[in-house]
Amino acid sequence: MARGNVVVDLGQGLSESAHTRPIDLDHLDRQTLGDGGLQAEVLRMFDDLVARTFLRLEQSAELAEVLSHLKVLRAGAEGVGAFPLARLAAQTEEELTTGVNINPERVDDLQMAVEELRAFIAVLLGKIEAELGE
Repeated sequence: MARGNVVVDLGQGLSESAHTRPIDLDHLDRQTLGDGGLQAEVLRMFDDLVARTFLRLEQSAELAEVLSHLKVLRAGAEGVGAFPLARLAAQTEEELTTGVNINPERVDDLQMAVEELRAFIAVLLGKIEAELGE
């Protein structure tokens, strides 16, 4: 996939179709104007945001806190093109705002989505950084 002056071969670990990848790489490319260095920086910041926010979400005791953390996850995910996580966070948020108690299975689904996303980011960062010579 072309990334400005950097060509990233998605290869092993990133072979899922665009519809099943944790991040829509075309969306990320548009958001970062194809700049590989900017993509790497955005991915690093997003990875940190996801890790911190999910930890806070798990530790939240109040509904308002949970909803706030879900909104952060959703907004951040939408920004970089992590649409599966964004949809899951939005569904969970909607359930909670309509009075449905949080389903432990939904938290497990969120955790799995976060883990898959972070693993995908790690592989993608490795490939981008290798191409950039970082």
